[in-house]
Amino acid sequence: MTFKEYQEKAIITQKPFPTLKDKVVNCLLGISGETGEVMELFKKHWRDDKELDMENLTKEVGDILWYMAVLTYELGINFDDVAERNIAKLKARHGDKFSGVGDRSGAGK
Repeated sequence: MTFKEYQEKAIITQKPFPTLKDKVVNCLLGISGETGEVMELFKKHWRDDKELDMENLTKEVGDILWYMAVLTYELGINFDDVAERNIAKLKARHGDKFSGVGDRSGAGK
């Protein structure tokens, strides 16, 4: 699935709001709230020295993705373009400094 396809599927589940401003504010508040939930998972992982709850983390990150997809849709931005431009920006900023393959050796620990 492309980001654009995801965006088209996500927008179908957007609650109707009367104005663009309302739609944008809902998305921004949602992004903030879901980000807080991700932070809470990491806090519990750090504070309690327990395994990171990857199942819930995946769900919460998915909720952030949904809000971002809906926000960009409402603002007339193609989500694929967002991803492509971000990678181009990172390449311009970092060049060949990074391999493009993340080190996951500590993931979930």
